[in-house]
Amino acid sequence: MTIIPPNLTRVPSFYGSALALSNIGRNNVALLRVSEQINTGRAITRVSDDIVKSAAIGVLDDRLERSQQQQRNLQHAQSSLNILDSTLDEASTLAHEARTISSDQVSLTSSAAERASQAVVVDQMLSSLLNIANRQSVAGYVLGGTITSRAPVEGFLGYYRYRGENNNGLTTDIDQASSVPITLGPTALTGLSSRVRSNVDLDPQLTTGALLADLRGARGVGVTLGTIEMSINSGTRIPVDLQGADTVQDVLDRITASIRQYETDNSATVLGPGGLGVSGGGLSMDIVGTNSIQFFDVGNGITSQDLGLTTVPAAAFSAASGVGQDLGVRLTMRSPVSSLAGVTGPLGTIRITNAGHTQVVDLSGAQTIEDVKTIMEGANLGIRVLINDAGTGIDVLNEVSAGKRNALSISEVAGGDTATRLGIRSLMADTRISEFNFGRGVSIVDGVRDPVSGVLSAPLNTDMTITLGDTAGTPITIDFTPGDMTSVQTVLDAMNSQIQTQLAAAGMAPTTLVAGLASDGNGIMLTQDPGLPNQVQVAPNNNSQAAAELGLLGGVWNSTFHTLVGTDNAQVRVDSLFSHLVDLRDSLTANDVSGIGFAGADIEAATDSMVETRGMVGGFAQRVEGAITRETDRSVLDEATRSQLRDVDFTEAATRFSMLQTQLQASLRTTALTQQLSILDFL
Repeated sequence: MTIIPPNLTRVPSFYGSALALSNIGRNNVALLRVSEQINTGRAITRVSDDIVKSAAIGVLDDRLERSQQQQRNLQHAQSSLNILDSTLDEASTLAHEARTISSDQVSLTSSAAERASQAVVVDQMLSSLLNIANRQSVAGYVLGGTITSRAPVEGFLGYYRYRGENNNGLTTDIDQASSVPITLGPTALTGLSSRVRSNVDLDPQLTTGALLADLRGARGVGVTLGTIEMSINSGTRIPVDLQGADTVQDVLDRITASIRQYETDNSATVLGPGGLGVSGGGLSMDIVGTNSIQFFDVGNGITSQDLGLTTVPAAAFSAASGVGQDLGVRLTMRSPVSSLAGVTGPLGTIRITNAGHTQVVDLSGAQTIEDVKTIMEGANLGIRVLINDAGTGIDVLNEVSAGKRNALSISEVAGGDTATRLGIRSLMADTRISEFNFGRGVSIVDGVRDPVSGVLSAPLNTDMTITLGDTAGTPITIDFTPGDMTSVQTVLDAMNSQIQTQLAAAGMAPTTLVAGLASDGNGIMLTQDPGLPNQVQVAPNNNSQAAAELGLLGGVWNSTFHTLVGTDNAQVRVDSLFSHLVDLRDSLTANDVSGIGFAGADIEAATDSMVETRGMVGGFAQRVEGAITRETDRSVLDEATRSQLRDVDFTEAATRFSMLQTQLQASLRTTALTQQLSILDFL
């Protein structure tokens, strides 16, 4: 606080004033900083206060901000998982009650009236289940997959349609490289979506407008773009930059431009009138005379290999060899129908049946797969058309939980074969028998031995008898073996083989009876000689379920064409609790004891699946709870560390503030006294 240095006995008044003001200013600045620290509670308010501590505080601020977001994510996830758990719990409880009804009503002592009254109860359960399935959390509808803004299940044609996405749902981060679901896609509650899977490779051909992103590439791993080089007639390599190319035409244009430039520079003709184009599945070149073009990758590049221009061993394009390797075109919604090698001829009409409604859909005007999708989905039957995972065909997804009697069937219209050519007919020659009856397959009688002799008995192993429409009612027995139960075609082969053998033994022509597939609709068809007066009849043998489960017992006789057309037992339905409750309700209403039993078994399986799903949700909930604890502990530690670095010690600051005030008062008094001195005080 010394105003005038002790070694100076006489100084100018100006110097003394400046020195006093400087000291008072420093004191005021120190007071301001201490006051600021006391008011803000922080010892460091700017980087210049302490560079080292400020850097550490910045790191901690960032960690704490991320921790706050992480805790919000965790709380968000915890809330959604709690809703999911309660949703599955309520659905499981409802399913258990439905299973109890099934167990009670499957008894032979229950009357039709009792079952009808219980059907009303099950119908109310369906209404309750609809509300449960459309439960919401902070993330939106919890069972809608990635679509959380609309209800995942809606009433549709008297049944229930799942509108969510067929995926695993939304997830949220709970830690680095770790996430948990906050919504679910299809489950046993809303529906494990079934589909008619295409069994035909539509084999789209390469077109100049095809996107490079839609190609598998010659190596089968897509097309990586970069710079390639080409050598014409073994000359100097010419670079061709293909980066930024979007379509096959872009690639052709850039290579063509380089070749044309070579022709101009060397007064030569390399390309013929055909130029560069596509042929089959690869790039093609119309090279004239003895010219040749060879392509190379640059460095570690693979663009030329992906485009099928470079082969191993290396080979050049010439007049005799002008087509590159197949680029493996993927089927997309943009694929033109005319480019599908797997579909010969124009498309026609197909018949779609779902939820008890039937539409004949005309696909003759479809130009692309997108058009096929739009027309089929436009029938408003609750189906979704998708490209299959392999990118070779289309699948038809059933979205409607409508029970067994009203499942999805896609069939031909008389005289057409469009569904077969597209590979989406639900009952075809190569349909697996294991897919019949909604995955239960077809049961047969086999390996039965005579109870007396103990040897295999042929009469005891027959599954059905076909009675011809002749006046004698000639019987033809069919004995299926496990090897026959592979596909529809193997069943037909087994039937026709035994039919032909027994027709020959009866002295009848081979055309008297033939088993095949219905040409109009779906089902196994028995065609009889028009000259026989009566219709064909089918009856089961030895309590075998084969005739019924193949659809022959419920067949319809067509007197015009002399055919018995069986029912379609290869329909596709949504495997959901909604479907099983619909089955139970309908079976109770119809007093169908076996149907009640099957529905009860399906409900039990759905309940088990929901228990597993709930266990998964519970496991994620535990992970979230543990993550919340860890994140909270980490945040508290960071807060404590930051406080030690940044926050002010109020006792020390208050003491320093009091001391600085005393200093300021002393400085002001001393300065006032010194300003009163004159030259006379020194004389």
